[in-house]
Amino acid sequence: MASLSIGEFATACGLTPKALRLYDELGLLPPARVDALTGYRHYDTAQLDRARLIAWLRGIGMPLARIRLVCDLPSGAAVQEIATYWKQVEADLTARRETVSFILDRLSGGDDDNSVGHTSVRLHSAVALDRGLVRTLNQDAAHAAAVLFAVADGFGLPENDTDDADDADGRDGGHPLPSAADAALRALRHTASAVPPAQLTTTLTAAFHSARAAVREFAASAPTASTSSISDIGTTLTALLWSGADFAIAHVGDSRAYLMRDGELSRLTQDHTYVRSLVEEGRLTPAEAETHPDRTRLLRALHAEADAEPDLHLRRARPGDRYLLCTDGIHAVVRGLEAVLTEAEPQEVVERLVAEARAAGAPDNLACVVIDVHGLH
Repeated sequence: MASLSIGEFATACGLTPKALRLYDELGLLPPARVDALTGYRHYDTAQLDRARLIAWLRGIGMPLARIRLVCDLPSGAAVQEIATYWKQVEADLTARRETVSFILDRLSGGDDDNSVGHTSVRLHSAVALDRGLVRTLNQDAAHAAAVLFAVADGFGLPENDTDDADDADGRDGGHPLPSAADAALRALRHTASAVPPAQLTTTLTAAFHSARAAVREFAASAPTASTSSISDIGTTLTALLWSGADFAIAHVGDSRAYLMRDGELSRLTQDHTYVRSLVEEGRLTPAEAETHPDRTRLLRALHAEADAEPDLHLRRARPGDRYLLCTDGIHAVVRGLEAVLTEAEPQEVVERLVAEARAAGAPDNLACVVIDVHGLH
């Protein structure tokens, strides 16, 4: 078998000598032989296929950890893994493309910065909140009014010993039980307001920071279980702030925003979870992630000891669009979201989502908001 120097091998496979040294240190592509006296690396021609695959995958931006997995898979499984990775890339590019289109449109001079709601639409919405069938306390929250729509999934408060006094919405005597989610949405409502399109992101970012401060304040005074601390109290947050047909999304955690457009459902947000990081690193498949025991473990959320910043996107809606915001009490258990979202009216949709979740056992609290976009005639 022919032996190549590191320079010859680099030329043949398209990787630089520097990259080859790094991949040797990582164990991704060790040389066939290292000269004991000079330390020179020598490679066999049989290693060229693996090296070229690594070069190609690096060229499309795949992380090294995931490349290692692909290289060690049989060819059929490797093909599937690469296709899965690229679907994730395309989803991210779609989100960025919408924001880029928005920016280009604004820079072209087509919008009036001083006009609130420059493209008029009518928003029709419905909201549902349910404790589920297992939890004794509802820590989820939702808001749907005027230009602001949001859901939040609170966590960290000790569960009650009994739920005799609580109704299905997780309310006691008609009053919302306090949670970090409630605190976040209260602050969000007080800060967010009708603004021109050019101020959507700055206004929503400021509102998000107010929500983060409110969660810290709530955690400092909230009751904790004997084995927990205030750092365990927090919430996810997914919010839409509208100005006419334009809106900004602020998102942190594993609640989600979806868009139903022309009969096709797409996800607008990405989960900030441990299992998603494992999928991106190639250590889990998306199917395995759905049943992983740590699937609810968050890497980013609003809580007392973190300065979490949101994913922030700009979008332009079209008449006929339908948007869904929901906590994982919905998206983790309801199968066939696309079919449910074809219901005639937003109120029917949220009622069906709650019914589907409860039919599936509703192991968690759940909150959802559905928003329909109508043109003005």
